Amino acid sequence: MNDSLFIDGISLKAPLPESSYLKRLPAVAALERDALLLKKSATFLVGENGCGKSTLIEAIAVCFGFNPEGGSLNFCFETKATHSELHGYLRLSKHLRPKDGFFLRAESFYNAASYLEELDEIETSAPPVLGAYGGTSLHEMSHGEGFMALIKNRFFGRGLYILDEPEAALSPTRVLALIYEIDRLRRLGSQFIIATHSPMLLALPDSDVISIGDWGMRRTDYRETEHFKVMKSFLDEPERYLRRLLRD
Repeated sequence: MNDSLFIDGISLKAPLPESSYLKRLPAVAALERDALLLKKSATFLVGENGCGKSTLIEAIAVCFGFNPEGGSLNFCFETKATHSELHGYLRLSKHLRPKDGFFLRAESFYNAASYLEELDEIETSAPPVLGAYGGTSLHEMSHGEGFMALIKNRFFGRGLYILDEPEAALSPTRVLALIYEIDRLRRLGSQFIIATHSPMLLALPDSDVISIGDWGMRRTDYRETEHFKVMKSFLDEPERYLRRLLRD
């Protein structure tokens, strides 16, 4: 266990019903066998579509107290309840209490941005909520610009930040900017748990990469992930790669 982290262990406190579809997800099946111990200030969950990494990320966030659709611990909106029941079966080993926190997911970012605008429509003597997010409506920016504005202006440090595929909205240059922001916030005492498909994010120094597959969950060097190998093979010789792919 790492006493300097906000969450340093994830396990199941009760077995899932045999009829639950969650048992078929490799990430959940792995947790049924053994707990996942977190050892670094940044942990990446990586695996093929359908392995359960986003389902697990969502359950961790909800179990900790975040809104299922994203936001800070104070967000309390709901547009549609689509999250699984996995959070009810999780046990999180927690040591420190974060001073800040945010659950950021690409698929419901629009809903979170709308909620911020709705808060500012309420008459109050408090300063506008959007001031803490850069002062400009996130809807007036591109998806990627809104993501980065939120991270730069709203992530204060000493926080728990749970991100679900943040690269989905970002160009490669913005992914590099995200890597910089993650490292900056780690130096301010933050912890990140991130589900991703991005080989660039996986290369973040001094982080843990948890690869998920039919074998379960295991720590691995980012260079050994299928994501890195496929991307490197393609970029090394794209024409040759495509000739083989399209011929086959």
